[in-house]
Amino acid sequence: MIGNFLPLTNRTDTGALWENYLISERLKLRNNAGVEGSGFFWRTSQQQEIDYIEEQSGSLSAFEFKWNAGKKGVRFPKTFTRAYPDARTQVITPADYDAFLQEP
Repeated sequence: MIGNFLPLTNRTDTGALWENYLISERLKLRNNAGVEGSGFFWRTSQQQEIDYIEEQSGSLSAFEFKWNAGKKGVRFPKTFTRAYPDARTQVITPADYDAFLQEP
């Protein structure tokens, strides 16, 4: 614990906290539902990244987690979308995260 109890509006690590919360809750949901599959992070040597990827039965789902999606446009790296054209991509924000944490 870092002992930082400032409101989220005054913190510099809000995005990292949001990402950590969503991934940990998603892993618990999938584990408790008995869903088999793998979870990954994706980053290139040029520092392009995707926050979280799930593989299940040969299908990929890529997720970007944005605490403030309006701050800058969210785009998935072309390196990823070209390499995995059939992957489902989704941006998860505070406005729509509930479905991400209810459906494994």
